[in-house]
Amino acid sequence: MAAPAHATSRRILLVDDDRGLRHVLSTLLTEAGHVVNSVGDGPEAIALLRHDAYDIVLVDIGLPSMSGLEVLGHARALPNPPLVIVMTSDDTSETLIEAVRRQAYRYVRKPIAPNAIVDIIDVAVAKATAAALSIEVVSAKPEWLEIIAPCSLEMADRLQSFVMHLEADLPERVRESVAQAFRELLTNAIEWGGKLDPGRKVRISCVRAKRMLLYRIADPGEGFDLDRLRHAAISNPVGDPFQHLDVRDAQGLRPGGYGLAMTRSLVDELIYNETRNEVICIKYLD
Repeated sequence: MAAPAHATSRRILLVDDDRGLRHVLSTLLTEAGHVVNSVGDGPEAIALLRHDAYDIVLVDIGLPSMSGLEVLGHARALPNPPLVIVMTSDDTSETLIEAVRRQAYRYVRKPIAPNAIVDIIDVAVAKATAAALSIEVVSAKPEWLEIIAPCSLEMADRLQSFVMHLEADLPERVRESVAQAFRELLTNAIEWGGKLDPGRKVRISCVRAKRMLLYRIADPGEGFDLDRLRHAAISNPVGDPFQHLDVRDAQGLRPGGYGLAMTRSLVDELIYNETRNEVICIKYLD
């Protein structure tokens, strides 16, 4: 019997041809208080989307008769589109970029623990307004992804996840260091320049060359100042040098200058153009 609906309950459509995974996920999500419908193929999913409203769609890309990307496209084209989380064992950059272009909320590579899927949905429910924000894709090529995104910290988490998957062929240590640097710079732009205002936009470019990764972030305001933030971190109170981190964490904000100073150790070059209010970070590949 399904659990009774409550304040955080969502209607979820689960689309996967793996019957065992459908059963496990349906059970976990129902126990978490959600209302779940599950189907094994794209046409069934589209039929349900046409007749019922869903808050979240969880879809596998490798479906029997149509790609889960088509289901994603149908879902996001609805008048009140649900959030769509795509799952796949396909690690090609083309698949990821198409998911970004069609406004996927998250991109999850299989195999993944079912509990991790539940955690992603919990985050989406907790941050429903921010999670529903859309991004504008300017360029959607594996060698050059360029997007314009609202200034929301939830958006920073979402884009960092895409960046980690985009460079799937690189060693994990390289992907992690680049993704961490990318997120720090992006959250700096969103918070200090964009003032956490979703009405303001930040422009992000991810360029992949044979021996180089380059990320460019154009700040949406006038608050993106690497030197000022670095010195602010260095001059914290002597008694408790990390006190400001606790205060900012309590406010739901990022660590600020401390994390930004660490960014320089994660990439090979960090260039700030004060006139254009843009920052570029570069990681050279072996």
